Amino acid sequence: QVQFVESGGDLVQPGGSLRLSCAASGSIFDRYAMGWYRQAPGKQRELVASISVYFIANYAPSVRGRFVISRDSAKSTVYLQMNNLKPEDTAVYYCNTNPPWTTGGAYWGQGTQVTVSS
Repeated sequence: QVQFVESGGDLVQPGGSLRLSCAASGSIFDRYAMGWYRQAPGKQRELVASISVYFIANYAPSVRGRFVISRDSAKSTVYLQMNNLKPEDTAVYYCNTNPPWTTGGAYWGQGTQVTVSS
């Protein structure tokens, strides 16, 4: 049974930083690339950062240079360090495998809300 539990979202001022965490099912963590996704109101969910099992990271152009994704196999946890946050980063952030998990049906955690506002 796959499970993703996101945490760390908050209200932050523009230019601020946050670190998101996602605890994933240990049975899958070491076998799949992981990604952070976000969905802003009225917009489709988008992939913002991904990290392979070989720790190779990729970023959407909108966050490159500001966000850093990392993974800790011992804790089955993936992180997203977000720096220099902008109002347009406001969204619910989710983690999932990359591509998103579909075995037995699509699964998404509850997400964590990030709000960037002064």
